[in-house]
Amino acid sequence: MKINSAEFVMSNTDFKKCPAPDMPEYAFVGRSNVGKSSLINMICGNRSLAKTSATPGKTQLINHFLINKEWYLVDLPGYGYAKTGNKLISQWNKFTTNYLLHRENLMCTFILIDIRHDPQRIDVEFMERMATNGVPFVIAFTKADKIGKTIVQRNISNYFKQMRETWEELPQYFVTSATEKRGAEEILTFVEDTNKLFVPPSNPQPNKKFNIKNIIE
Repeated sequence: MKINSAEFVMSNTDFKKCPAPDMPEYAFVGRSNVGKSSLINMICGNRSLAKTSATPGKTQLINHFLINKEWYLVDLPGYGYAKTGNKLISQWNKFTTNYLLHRENLMCTFILIDIRHDPQRIDVEFMERMATNGVPFVIAFTKADKIGKTIVQRNISNYFKQMRETWEELPQYFVTSATEKRGAEEILTFVEDTNKLFVPPSNPQPNKKFNIKNIIE
């Protein structure tokens, strides 16, 4: 897939105010400071599409971008550390949960994980909650340029070794680097293939069990 256009549409904290669910949609989420904005900009070929910052917790809204006038890319607030008060964290928890539960056209969520580190409990728990509640996701390992290829493969193996203890089937994953522009082609091919499966929702059935309390904290 070639990106011909990528434009900001809107930001809000209410999934009911998101654009009409008439096109496929893909959300990007991860721990704060995982390189989410840099990855989004790299995928879209636009350095200033999503705002990047060295300050963790900068993304505080559901941000919609229209890609090729055919599908939506959504930048969600990061979970984990956030330089803000508990009241705002609670609000993030609520509107992010509602979005993941009720957004009818959400085809898949890209969960970003910093490949430089050993498996983090917060990432594993978040993925477990997503899987338990039937929210489709894949993994995008970020910052692969910061370490050697051998360590990249070792750390991926460590993640999956831990996940195999409780998972029957492991999620698909991508290895990415915003600096080296690595992984964009694979991600866009995945999106292009998944777009073909999209059927405009007519009778959404939200799963009310999903709860990420204590994850976005």
